[in-house]
Amino acid sequence: MPLDEAHNDFFGLPSSPLSIYHTGPAWPLPTGPQAQRVPKEARPVCIHAISSVWHELGEKIYKFFDSIELKWTSIDPVRFAEAEKEPGPLFLWVGVLPGTLSSDDAKGPGAHCKEILLEYAITDVEIAFRESVYTRYAGLRLLDHVPSVDATADVRGPFTPALGLQIAPKAFPYLEGTGCLYLCEGGESDRIFLLTARHVVLPPSQYSNELYHSKDNSMPRREVVHLGSRAFQNALEAIMDRIGHWSYMVDGYEEEFAHLGERVEGEDPKTTSNRQKTKYRLEEAEASKASVSEFHREITSLWSAESQRILGHVVYAPPISVGTGDSMCTEDWALVELNRGKFDWDTFRGNVIHLGSKLTPYQFMKKMYPHALTRAKYKYPPGGLMQLRDVVQPNELRRPAMLDANGEWCLIVVKNGAATGATLGRATGIESFVREYTGDGAVRSTAREIAVYAYSNGDGAFSAPGDSGSVVGEASCGIVGMIIGGAGQADLTDVTYVSGYASLDECIKKPFPRSYLFPICNPTQV
Repeated sequence: MPLDEAHNDFFGLPSSPLSIYHTGPAWPLPTGPQAQRVPKEARPVCIHAISSVWHELGEKIYKFFDSIELKWTSIDPVRFAEAEKEPGPLFLWVGVLPGTLSSDDAKGPGAHCKEILLEYAITDVEIAFRESVYTRYAGLRLLDHVPSVDATADVRGPFTPALGLQIAPKAFPYLEGTGCLYLCEGGESDRIFLLTARHVVLPPSQYSNELYHSKDNSMPRREVVHLGSRAFQNALEAIMDRIGHWSYMVDGYEEEFAHLGERVEGEDPKTTSNRQKTKYRLEEAEASKASVSEFHREITSLWSAESQRILGHVVYAPPISVGTGDSMCTEDWALVELNRGKFDWDTFRGNVIHLGSKLTPYQFMKKMYPHALTRAKYKYPPGGLMQLRDVVQPNELRRPAMLDANGEWCLIVVKNGAATGATLGRATGIESFVREYTGDGAVRSTAREIAVYAYSNGDGAFSAPGDSGSVVGEASCGIVGMIIGGAGQADLTDVTYVSGYASLDECIKKPFPRSYLFPICNPTQV
């Protein structure tokens, strides 16, 4: 493929992956002396005739790729569109290892894929190849939540137990990830677990891929800390940035107040009112600066040592594997037994996603519920804490109940991860096939996962390395699943892969048959 086409086809996606070849008409190239490339967006597909046969059809396609030794990494059913325009046809977007497939060599496989589609009477689907690599993202009580009017609210999130919990193995605090959900062991046990990805708490580079089950004190404990090395420093920098913000505001209000001068007899009532407002805002800024400064002193004095941030220890982690039969999801999970003394159970909220402060409540509601009729049914959660309630079943993914701004069926999702914080994305109802390789090029695993794409061209990637283990929730507060990795080029992610929680729960219940999600508690407390 000509170099300009290779760089043009998927321009605008988070990693702007290199296009190798696609069937169907050529996509228009920019022309003229001032021509600029038009950004593209990936648009997930929930409802299409291919969905009813996809598991069988997709397996037939990837086995064909294997038969010709094509080094594929993912097969993603997706549509593409220019920003804010109607999407084109459905594509099977095939990722291949960089440098392993030329444009000419891709034409034959592309044509054969079309023949396979014809066997199922599917004629409106195209094939596209791009370069892409699949990657697995690798003391004191936690603090209570505070109302949004509290000066520390914006920087307090990382130190609370809300989902988006940033964790790392104590032995390797620089290998960071995210906690997924809180579970109760059930039965007569009072143990509380944190679910996360196995590769987060037992990094494959450091531990053999075998069952880890800590039944008693005879085994060495694999402790997990809250806030790894980078996460803790980032949290401190955010606090310092907030102190700097309030210092700037104090200086500005002091100048305004001095400029207004002392009150004089017969002055304009507007001047009097402005002086009073400025004085109030100055006092509020001074109080906020003092509050955040005190919070910084508290964190640096009481949280700096890793020993003060030990959250618990790994109690169970099966080897990373892929389910058999119709369930081809990746079994990459672990349970961390929590140190009960780290939590204030009287104020603990359970499985709530902290929505962060990147978006105002209005912006969040407009994006999460893009159709006005749907938006009217929901309210922004108090304190920005989205309570997860139910588990989204596979058939619900394929038949979403929400419309986007254009009246198309969609599945908007949200997560809060250690690397990228709170982000929104668009999930697809037709799962992707994902292939992972070892360092020497041998096939490690082939799985089928839920794919999530960036919300739009201007919103950036849904996730990044470090977000592994994050729970993904949908607009009706249902649990979609857990992030286990992503595909893209370099460190940029075009597609995030999620293991469906319905399948994960079945896996967890084999060793822990009475386990259940931590109950909803204090749902109205701010």
